[in-house]
Parts: sequence; structure tokens; C-alpha cells
Amino acid sequence: MKSERVVMLADCQSFYASVEKADHPQHKDRPLIVAGDPERRSGIVLAACPLAKQYGVTTAETLGTALAKYPDLVVMRPRMERYISVSMQITNIMKQFTDLVEPYSIDEQHLDVTGSLSLFGEPKRLALMIQEKIRRETGIYSRFGISYNKAVSKMACDNFAKKNANGLYVLPREAVSKVLWPLPIRQMFMVGSRMERHLLRMGIRTIGELANLPLARLRQRWGVNGEVLWRLANGIDDSPVDPNSHQGEKSIGHEMTLPRDYYSLEETAVPLLELTELVCRRCREKGYMGGVVSVGCRGADFDHPTGFYRQMKLPDPTNVTKQVYDGVMRLFRRHWDGQPVRKVGVTLTGLVRDDEYQLTLFDERPRYQALERATDEIKRRFGESAIFRAVSLTGAGQARDRAGKIGGHYR
Repeated sequence: MKSERVVMLADCQSFYASVEKADHPQHKDRPLIVAGDPERRSGIVLAACPLAKQYGVTTAETLGTALAKYPDLVVMRPRMERYISVSMQITNIMKQFTDLVEPYSIDEQHLDVTGSLSLFGEPKRLALMIQEKIRRETGIYSRFGISYNKAVSKMACDNFAKKNANGLYVLPREAVSKVLWPLPIRQMFMVGSRMERHLLRMGIRTIGELANLPLARLRQRWGVNGEVLWRLANGIDDSPVDPNSHQGEKSIGHEMTLPRDYYSLEETAVPLLELTELVCRRCREKGYMGGVVSVGCRGADFDHPTGFYRQMKLPDPTNVTKQVYDGVMRLFRRHWDGQPVRKVGVTLTGLVRDDEYQLTLFDERPRYQALERATDEIKRRFGESAIFRAVSLTGAGQARDRAGKIGGHYR
């Protein structure tokens, strides 16, 4: 591996639960979970420590189901502000060993350590050094998949490092066919349950069977996405570890799981307006306007999904709530089938800078933008709950409840 790149994928074990245990050492030897408010739809297990998992507790199940398995679970409310802070602390620790650190999620980071080996030694030794420093300074246990690119290091971590006692696994290029190819196709990076079903119907059961399928067949079926799958199965990933990869915005969106089923257009319109306002505010903060609006909704029964996801081009790029909301409701009225709604989402794409744009006759954007920047400033100075639309105070509104949360969870 010395003649090519050495890339690591670092994953923090049961991250939210690990942060809570580090902050509350009195619970060190007790089964602990992090879960949302049990009185709302967000009463879902977000993380379970290894001790809780020994009792069969899993993430994404309801809090009631988890407590039925083990009534004496320690239940902690999520503190997203704290988790973000610890995640940034871990990233900064990694930057002491290499300047090429790319956050992949709140609890995972890619590291390119090719240039660091001359200082710190072979890859496994370096991973142990980073692992120990993270544990010592944060109390978090991390696992490392080590390979020659980001995709293979991710699969090495997910499939092997997490199962090893020391939390490390090295997967060199020459071992891909022997180690990865026999794995079930669902264990390949980027293959979810829906894609697994498609591949199984094609008779593809393992990563190796996908890797050895003619590329032309996959291109014919899925176009460029088929080629991406084929490349991943063959361990091909040329993408660099880029610390700035998340700075360029391609879309700005937000979605919300509602506390109950919404049955009417009138009440569903309220959270759609709140989401539109949030998305437009984020656009204004970042200096963007969007030219394409997307709207999605889903029902509560994930085994028999209902809903839609549609988009439309706006007359002109904008970050004005009223203009975007007009498009949101046009899409929703056109595509909603009247089934109960439990989850809604709004996204703006086709982003352009808001400091240069084509003026149109009778353009209302400057007037509305001035008004909304004033309300943005009120929220910035006095908090999210300082000013609301009146409709958010109705029974369908969610903005007041979410004002004290980060990412839908309490701070």
C-alpha cells in the first residue's frame, strides 16, 4: 500500500450514546439510548450503546418498543448542539495528523494519510494513535477502515473494522476480490434496500457478481448510476479526500416529520409554509436564490408508502418566501392524492448568487427581500421564537415547537 494512496474512514461507535456516556460517567456500565420526545412522533431511538444493543434494542425503533425489551434503559434526550461540538473536536484532532480530513457525516470522517506515513509510521500504527487520542480527549471509541480510496475504506470499516476487537481493518487493493466480492450485495456501499431488490431480481446476490457483470448491461439499465455501481463493486473510486467538499452548495432544503397524520390541505399547508420560510431564510443567509423548487410528502406507513416527490422551474430565481411558497402549493395541489401526510419536505435547487440577477418588469423581489431580511435579523438577535407567522400558532403549526431545537431535536 506504500506505492499508492492510503485513505481511512473513521467511524465513531454509537456516537450520540457515546457522547452521553462520556458526559455522564455514572451511566458508564448501564444500557443507554438517545431518543426523542416520547409524546411526539420523534420518540424514536436515535442511538443505542453496545450494552443496550445486547438486549435487542436497535436504532429507528420506537421508544416504547425499546423499553419493552429492557424497561431499565437509561433514556437521554438528544442534544444536537453538543454532538456537533464533539464532532468538530474529533475532526480537529484528526487534523493534527493530516490536513486532508473530509467529514462524511456527523460521526464519520475520511482521512488521506498518504503524506503522513513518513512521520507517524505504517497505516495501522497511525490509526491506533488517532484512535487513542480521540478516546483520551473525548471519551469516544472510533473504528477505522484503511484502504486505497474512500469507497473501499468505507466498506472495510462497515463490514470488518466494526467487528474487530481493536476497531481496525486494512483492506489492500489486491485483496478486494477475495475479501469484498463474497459479501452479500446489500453490504456494498451505496446499495440500499430498494437497490438490493432490483439487483436480486437480476440474479445478482454478491458484490463479486455485480463486479463481474458486463458494464454495458448496467449502463443500459441505469445509465451513469449503473456505471457507478460497477465501479464501486470493483473497488474503483478516484475521488479525492477534499476538506472543502461541502462548501459548495447544490441545493438547500429541509424536511419535517409531523407529530401526527395531517388529513387536509389546509393544515398541511401550514408546515409547508414553515419549511418554505426556513429554506428561503437559509438561502438568504448563504447569499443564494433558487430557480427550481421541489416538494415531497410521505405517509406514516413505510411498509406501504404513499406520497410523491416533484419539482418545477420557478419563473425567476428567488429566495422570497411568498414566491417560493406559491410554487410549493401549486406542486402539492397538483400531486397530492389526499392520503394522510406524516412527512413533508421543501428544497430549492438551481442556485445562483443573489447579488447579481436579471431584473424583470414589476419585480417584487427587492421589496420582499428587504422585509424578510428584517425578520431574519430579529430572529438572529432575539432567537427563533422572537417572531412567528400567525398561522404557526394554530394546531397545525410546528415552528414554535421546533424553535428550541437543532435538526428537529432539543439543543
